[in-house]
Amino acid sequence: MTTRVIIVDDQAMVRAGFAALLTAQSDIDVVGDAADGLRGVELSRRTHPDVVLMDVRMPEMDGLEAARQLLSPPPGVTHRPKVLMLTTFDVDDYVYEALRAGASGFLLKDAPPADLISAVRVVAAGEALLAPSVTRRLIADFARQRPAPRKDRTALRLNGLTPRETEVLELIARGLSNQEIAADLVLAEQTVKTHIGRVLAKLDLRDRAQAVIFAYESGLVTPGDR
Repeated sequence: MTTRVIIVDDQAMVRAGFAALLTAQSDIDVVGDAADGLRGVELSRRTHPDVVLMDVRMPEMDGLEAARQLLSPPPGVTHRPKVLMLTTFDVDDYVYEALRAGASGFLLKDAPPADLISAVRVVAAGEALLAPSVTRRLIADFARQRPAPRKDRTALRLNGLTPRETEVLELIARGLSNQEIAADLVLAEQTVKTHIGRVLAKLDLRDRAQAVIFAYESGLVTPGDR
């Protein structure tokens, strides 16, 4: 199955370069591009891509607001693409907010070409793109700057998890991959995937990215935890 992609970035050379790279892949089809968030939202509504590569900082409408509009569409709009944020910096408050809004992850613009291709495939498959070292630092940095978690609002949701599911959530928040979680808990990788699916369902979270943020904001994991 071919993954349909649109590229939203205010730099024409970035759009052209990413498009050329992705179009060369037999399983990826670039169906359009836009120079700002407003046009990106309009393009997405017309073309119904599977994945939107979304720059963070753009004129007219920034990537954060565009991601919000795509991921929380108005009544009557049913299409919700996966959104992969593009950023020049590995720590960016806009990216944090985009993850909270439901974006599937982020990618540095200077990442190797192979990483871009892999990122599109990972996100299209329904996984969150969370590079453990960078993402853990990103979320921890901003979690540290925010008020103490309101545990009264989240305790009930956390109490719905089994002890094993809670362990899995903690390890996700620390940036471990499924394979690493399996090794840490001495479980089969498929079992870990099952636990993750149950955690997301019980907490009403869209994907792994939101699970990480929930773990920090609920106080289950605190900045500096290892």
